[in-house]
Amino acid sequence: MNEERVRQWLLLAEGDLKTAKDEMSSQEPFTNTVCFHCQQCVEKYLKAYLTFVGKPIRRTHDLTELITQCSETDSDFRALFEIDVDRLTQYAIDIRYPDEFYFPDRREAEEAITLAERAKSFVLDRLKKKGFTKEAGG
Repeated sequence: MNEERVRQWLLLAEGDLKTAKDEMSSQEPFTNTVCFHCQQCVEKYLKAYLTFVGKPIRRTHDLTELITQCSETDSDFRALFEIDVDRLTQYAIDIRYPDEFYFPDRREAEEAITLAERAKSFVLDRLKKKGFTKEAGG
């Protein structure tokens, strides 16, 4: 397990969540961007966990696949399915291009932020229970 790599994933995830929240607080938020960054946030938190437990990470944006992979070492991760975190996957690619032009409404973007925050708390709790701390060296 590479603790520095775990910290890097966490930092990147936090950046995505901050970007989503900052955009959401603007006068006229681009809700597609908010939702995209929420998906990216969750993806990176899950990849941080997989890195911590030494599982290989496949290049994917599919949160269902990542949650399933996390569940292989900690069945509690299935709780993320119960709160529908995996539905954020739809924001990974499809809404980023005009082929599937779609702008989520404000309520949907706010829900995406809530899901990202819940996933963040969940993953950080699981990491802490396995002995990881965000501070270097311990």
